[in-house]
Amino acid sequence: MNLKLVSLLLLVATTWLCGCGSIRMGRTFRYPIQITDPKATYQTKALFYNLQHPTSNGILFGQQDVTQYGIGWKDEPNRSDVKSVCGSNPAVYGWDVADLVRASLQGNSAGNEALERNRQLVLQAYERGGLNTFCWHMHNFVTGKNFYDTTAAVAAILPGGEQHAAYTRSLDVIAAYFRHLKAKDGTLVPVIFRPLHEHTGSWFWWGKRHCSQQEFVQLWQFTVQYLRDKKKVHNLLYAYSPDRVPTSATYFERYPGDAFVDVLGHDNYWDFNVVSTPNKGVLTLDTLVTEAQARGKVAALTETGLEKITNPTWFSANLLQQLKSSTKASQIAYLMVWRNAHEGHFYAPYPGHSSVPDFLQFYQDSLTTFENDKPQLYSVPKPTREQRRKAAQVANKLPVLREPSTQ
Repeated sequence: MNLKLVSLLLLVATTWLCGCGSIRMGRTFRYPIQITDPKATYQTKALFYNLQHPTSNGILFGQQDVTQYGIGWKDEPNRSDVKSVCGSNPAVYGWDVADLVRASLQGNSAGNEALERNRQLVLQAYERGGLNTFCWHMHNFVTGKNFYDTTAAVAAILPGGEQHAAYTRSLDVIAAYFRHLKAKDGTLVPVIFRPLHEHTGSWFWWGKRHCSQQEFVQLWQFTVQYLRDKKKVHNLLYAYSPDRVPTSATYFERYPGDAFVDVLGHDNYWDFNVVSTPNKGVLTLDTLVTEAQARGKVAALTETGLEKITNPTWFSANLLQQLKSSTKASQIAYLMVWRNAHEGHFYAPYPGHSSVPDFLQFYQDSLTTFENDKPQLYSVPKPTREQRRKAAQVANKLPVLREPSTQ
């Protein structure tokens, strides 16, 4: 064999094993974490680790559809109402795969263009250092109507159900989209996927009154296994996000298991709209942070907000100060408010709104982290020998994640 070829092969092999070059597949993540997907990409594991171990004490702030449209504008490059107000985009970008599924299944040029526009916004957010998270407002697979149609449908999309094939076709679309979210250097963009959200309520067809506990858990586990194992999607973290709950037992009543969840989330549009001691929302976050630390997870306030911000000091007095009142709650990794659709439905200030001065205080506070704060989410420093020793000790204490049967 040619000596130069042998040398080249040895160099490639060394690079692959050491993870010290541009060949990314062989990079070994050397910090102890346990996530839903052991085969997750290096950047996905780094994201999880950094959300668990932030380099600052700040909570990442986010908004749904934030660079897609705002009050009086749509599809303008690198624009958001948040940026127009404070000079920085949020650090977290919320999206919805429902639009992607609908666009793809329609198969028309307008749908494909919408899908590509969304993909570019996600890539741009990642390139700027932001975090992308997707929910899924699924259409009802039995009736074809929207997510508010509460006709029973969960049993129908489980394996053996009459709409199971339709459900897997939608998962195929989602898998293809996530697998093609590639940055300029070819890196797969990490995403937090948050399906079946607010299931403790009953306004969606996957809600508590419309399926059994067993059906919900089976659907969650099937969804994760299908995307991860069958479709080989390895750039996802999975977020579990009930609506507000009265007790910890209620929160975990339909929990699919630690082997299927990375983020312990919580959607709450109620409790932070009043100032109270103790605040029920803060107490829930206290519990989530405690549970996340015990289980090796990430805790987050995955949706919140006050529609039309009718209280002009809501961000600082209601949300921020109540989070700061609790050592535990102030340790959540991120929080996200809902979208700015129009003047009758918005959750972040826009130029000229009465809440702008208060939001600027919220932005400037040391507990909040925005994109301009440059959070380091997708890389970790090489561990020292002492860190590797401690990592080994921690790894030995982590619980073993076993996936219960979905049969």
